[in-house]
Amino acid sequence: MSQITLIRHGQANNASNDEHGYDKLSELGHQQAEWLGDYLRASGEGYARVYSGTLRRHRETAAAVGFGPVIEDARLNEVAYFDLSARMHEQMGIAHPTGRDAFIEHLPLVFTAWRDGQIKGAQETFQDFEQRVGDVLHEISEGEGRALVVTSGGLISMGIRVSMGLEIGAMARMALAIMNTSVHQMHPIGASLSLTQFNAVPHLADPSREFARTFV
Repeated sequence: MSQITLIRHGQANNASNDEHGYDKLSELGHQQAEWLGDYLRASGEGYARVYSGTLRRHRETAAAVGFGPVIEDARLNEVAYFDLSARMHEQMGIAHPTGRDAFIEHLPLVFTAWRDGQIKGAQETFQDFEQRVGDVLHEISEGEGRALVVTSGGLISMGIRVSMGLEIGAMARMALAIMNTSVHQMHPIGASLSLTQFNAVPHLADPSREFARTFV
């Protein structure tokens, strides 16, 4: 098995309340990704393979980081959170959150209701999401050489859940903690992948870049 480095996309259009509007990098998101690419090259990092999801924010982040060629795989796409939230509102009367504090309370409710099959008509089930994440990360890990994967926070937290056996509350809290363009590493230990680095932002460590340490 090979090491996988997971990167969350740069800051997206966080003023939007729907999937389409959210799915593009902000000016800061482009800058975050460029800084990350500069840091990785200066550190001598190299990757035999580079992957991304097919969402616009994934592709823009991968392009700005600057390693390639990039293999796009829709299995690396994020869960459709806005769709789940809208359905939860319609079916259960739980409103979409406004502000980060409300979002912190909302996400575990969404994940739990989704897992338990209480949200009807979702684009995919929680179990299907879990399966596709496990499948694609296993497939990438079976390839030759180190892999860089640009994706989203929900997918990263699910990948950690799959590999480390997290319960749903811990998975939700982990998803909430993941910063834009953060670096996560999974290494093979025995026959499975294990988390060896979480939420690192060394490219934003300088105090002058504190403003760029964003979560949404």
